[in-house]
Amino acid sequence: MHSNTLICDILIYISDNISNKISIDELEKRFFYNRYYIMKLFKKEIGLTLVEYINSIRVYNSIMFLKNNNNNLTNIAIRSGFYSLEYFSETFKNITHMNPRLFKKYFYNKKDLTIEQIDSINNSIISLHEIYNKKDIYISKRKITNHYVKKLSIFK
Repeated sequence: MHSNTLICDILIYISDNISNKISIDELEKRFFYNRYYIMKLFKKEIGLTLVEYINSIRVYNSIMFLKNNNNNLTNIAIRSGFYSLEYFSETFKNITHMNPRLFKKYFYNKKDLTIEQIDSINNSIISLHEIYNKKDIYISKRKITNHYVKKLSIFK
């Protein structure tokens, strides 16, 4: 089965603009499809709603920022595409079932965490990594079509 070209284009757009505000209105205008059609097709093809997918990618990115540098959570939230620390923390907790501070401890001071917390963090990272890779897997199934352009000449 081949991937839907519209969904491939949306996934690429999301990937390229993940740290910016992305709305369904914007996708509707950019891709010239009805918002309900986009949302229904995205859910059918990817298995997540647009908001679930975007937030999961942003949380995954924030975890990578936590892992690779010791910035404060506000900077990490902004770099990940969240414009409110409260929304970042709430979304992070909804997706990972833990707050971002525990993840920060995981990367910098594991001795303060329980084995259950470490296992939960590892499982969250694995599941978010799978979501992060969905784009590449989905796009790799895109059917490549060659469009031949017939040259027209006004001079014969």
